[in-house]
Amino acid sequence: MILIDEQGTVIQGFIPPSRIDTYLPHMIAGSLYRLIKFYESKSKTVYRVSKQDVTIFFSWNSVLENCPVQFLEDRFRFYGYEEFESACDLKGDLYDYIGHIKLVNEQALGDGLVLDEVEIASSRRILVHVQTHDGPVMKLYLWDTAATDFCLKFKAQENTPSVILVTTVNPKRFGDLDVQPTKDYLAWLGSNSEVSNMINTDIVTKAETVTIGELFTYIKQEGAKVAWFECTATIDDIGHGSAWYYIACGGCKTKATKGPTTLMCKKCGKAEVAGVAEYLTNLSVYDNNDHARFVLLCDAGRDLTGKLASELVESYFEANESVGDDAVVPVPQALIDTIGQTRKFVVNVSKHNLESKTQALTVQRDDAAGVTVKRSSDGIESGETKRAKCG
Repeated sequence: MILIDEQGTVIQGFIPPSRIDTYLPHMIAGSLYRLIKFYESKSKTVYRVSKQDVTIFFSWNSVLENCPVQFLEDRFRFYGYEEFESACDLKGDLYDYIGHIKLVNEQALGDGLVLDEVEIASSRRILVHVQTHDGPVMKLYLWDTAATDFCLKFKAQENTPSVILVTTVNPKRFGDLDVQPTKDYLAWLGSNSEVSNMINTDIVTKAETVTIGELFTYIKQEGAKVAWFECTATIDDIGHGSAWYYIACGGCKTKATKGPTTLMCKKCGKAEVAGVAEYLTNLSVYDNNDHARFVLLCDAGRDLTGKLASELVESYFEANESVGDDAVVPVPQALIDTIGQTRKFVVNVSKHNLESKTQALTVQRDDAAGVTVKRSSDGIESGETKRAKCG
C-alpha cells in the first residue's frame, strides 16, 4: 500500500498474507484510518516507490480505526512541468497535478471521442495527454482501478470533460516516439541507414546495474532468462573449502582431464593439450542488505588481483621447490588482500541459477557480457586442483 498522513508524508505499508483477510475487507482506498500497534522495517530497495526507506507492517495485534481527521485543502500542492522534471525517477514523494486534457488514448477531445471499455480492461491502462497552462504536454498513465474509474467518470459526464485533477502522481522519465526530437532523429536515420550497420552491439551493450537483492529477485521471477548484470559488492572472504583455480585446456579453457601420460580435452577432442591454470575462486560478498557467493572465473580473477592464475601457481612452486607437483596450492596472498575491497562485478545469471541447481553466481570480465559464454557449464568442477605436469 501507499500511505499518506495529514502532513503529506508518503510511506509504504504492508499487510502480510496471513493477515490480509483480517484487515483488507475493512479498508477503502482514499479513506482515513488510525493504525494502532504496528512495526517498521527497512524497505527492500527493489520494492521502494517512496522517499522513505522504511515500510509500516501490520502485526498480529494491529488495530485499524476509522479516523475523523480531514486533510486540509492546503495540504495538496500542485506541481508544474519544471518540478516534475526535477523529481523524475527519484522515488520521492508522490505529487498532485491539475491540467487540461489534450488527448485520451491518442484521441482528440470532441463529440466523436469513444472509450473502448473492453480494450481498457484488457490493457489495464488509459493514456491521457495533459498540459498545465502553456507548459509542455506530458503523458499521464492511469493504471488498473484508476483507469476503470476514469473511464466510468468520463463517460458519465454530460459534456466532454476538459480538465483533470489527479493526486499521488509518480513522475517517471522514459523514451517517447512522439516527441519532436525523436521524430527528427528517426527521419534522419531512415535516410542514413548505413550508420546502424557500423554499430558493434557487443561494445555498446552495457549490463544493467543491480544490487545483490535485486539479482536474487530476478532469478525467482517467472519467465526470467539468462542475463548479465553489473553489481557492486564488498568481498567478505575467499572460499577456503575448495580450490581457487583449475587446470584448463590452453585452447578452449575447458577443464582438462588426466590421461595415462598427458592432459586431454573432451571438448576439443584432443588427446594431448597444454594445461594452464585458470581462476575458479569462490568469493563471499555483501552489499548494504544481502550476502551472496560469487564464483570468479578465468580472466575476471586477473582483473581483481592484477595477476594471471598461472603466475600465482608458478610463483608458489618456485618458492616451495620441495613441494611435489601434486601439491594443492593454497589461496595466494594476492586474493587474500582483496578481502574488504568494494568492487564492481559483471555477473552472469545462468541456466543453472534459474533451475535452482546452484545459488553461486558466475563473475566474468566486462568484455564477456556481450557474448554467449559456456565456461561455467563446460565441466569445470570444484575440488582439489593439482599443478599441471605438462604444458
